[in-house]
Amino acid sequence: MASVHESAPAAPPRAPGEAPAAPLSWAMLSRALAVPLILGLVCFLPALIAAQPGTGVRDTGYWLQLVLTCYSGARLATMILSTRRRLLQGVFWMFVYIAMGVAPFAQAVIGQTPTPVVGPRADLVTAVALVLVGCAAFDLGALLASRRPLRRRRTARGDGRGATAHPLRLRLLVLVALAASGYYVLKLGGPAVFFSSRQEISASVAESGVASGESNVGSAFLKGFGTVPALLALLFYTRRLVTSRRSRRSPSTVLVWCTLAVVNLIVNNPVSNARYWFLTVLVSLLFTAFPRSAAMYRSVLALGVIGALVLFPYADRFRYDDEGYRPVQSSSVFEPLATKDYDQTVMFANTISWVDTRGHTYGRQLAGSAFFFVPRAAWSGKPEDTGVRVGQWMGMNMTNLSAPLWTELWVDFGAAGVIGGLALTGYGAARADRRYVRAVSRDGPGPGSVPAIAVPLIAGYTFILLRGPLLQAAGKLAIAVLCLALVTSFRSGRRPR
Repeated sequence: MASVHESAPAAPPRAPGEAPAAPLSWAMLSRALAVPLILGLVCFLPALIAAQPGTGVRDTGYWLQLVLTCYSGARLATMILSTRRRLLQGVFWMFVYIAMGVAPFAQAVIGQTPTPVVGPRADLVTAVALVLVGCAAFDLGALLASRRPLRRRRTARGDGRGATAHPLRLRLLVLVALAASGYYVLKLGGPAVFFSSRQEISASVAESGVASGESNVGSAFLKGFGTVPALLALLFYTRRLVTSRRSRRSPSTVLVWCTLAVVNLIVNNPVSNARYWFLTVLVSLLFTAFPRSAAMYRSVLALGVIGALVLFPYADRFRYDDEGYRPVQSSSVFEPLATKDYDQTVMFANTISWVDTRGHTYGRQLAGSAFFFVPRAAWSGKPEDTGVRVGQWMGMNMTNLSAPLWTELWVDFGAAGVIGGLALTGYGAARADRRYVRAVSRDGPGPGSVPAIAVPLIAGYTFILLRGPLLQAAGKLAIAVLCLALVTSFRSGRRPR
């Protein structure tokens, strides 16, 4: 697999870690696309939704939702048209524009929601306002991060090339991935189960005996170790093939990559996995395989909006078997947005109502997410998923509900937590994006760069972290951190080719 490089005319010297200048052809094309893209995201699509027939009330909440949709659309257009690749920030604004902007605006116009609003209308207005304030805090944090220069971590030789994957430890990760995925496949009854449905997967996990009625820690570890190490190993070997001609000429490296690709096709396919996890797999692979391609970066963001609006509501075809599947019946492309999946803003409003009845938890919910690995038998008062707890309070039979990041911060710390948490998130995302640009540049650490793998993986996983609940998302994230810690080394010898 060849690396994708953009041809560009001679440019003035740039600071270390700064993105290369955009090629002249893209600069001309971006000027031509800027006006229709901004008008489409900020003006045309919101106006088209506003013109839909419905019973929605056009009050303060309606106009705040319209402002949030236009604001997030403008920021997403900025990310797409930027000359620098901002992976984490771009995915953040794509999620906000779709899940917190367009979809809730369609719900406000049509007058339907995928989950009922049990509290007063004022709580929904408060939720929209807090989402908007949190987005502004995210932008403020990103702005502060851009004002601080990056520092190179010094290695034992003083070359400052940063974190790289140790070759022997990377081979160990491959062995761990193959063993864990193999055990996962055998425990569930063979590869055929992974091409049936998610309902069949859940039944196989229950029959395997790794999960109990009181705790899902066993099943979470089984699924996490069966999928995450295999994906990370594939990303590392994909980067080696993309950036190293020597690796592409090595039969052993190609064989390992092919083996990992087959394993991931089994354990990480879209049939047996949740849609958000498959988005993680797809986005991380694309950003790893095309590390310097501005066209791929912009295509992921632009086409992601279209896919989320048109395809995502219908992508749960493999959640149930043929008897349990109920196809979507709608007369408008916007009706599924009001009746399926995108319940983030509504659940934020319901969480505000729930907190009003019991008060804030002051870190208890986040502590439960941080110590997700502790079984309930050892921690009798371990908090449940925020979405589950709110769903139970609402009297819902199905409690697999979302709890977006705004919700998790509100439950523990209120408005101050939302503002401070989103500002820290924006600051960290901007810093990580800059380190990614440095890692994939020509003078970066080379094929074994850890940031060049970690940032695309987190960018894909951002969909899950923002959708929530954090307790469900913490497991795979912790396993990914363990795998990265296993292979990371700051002691480098001669510079890799």
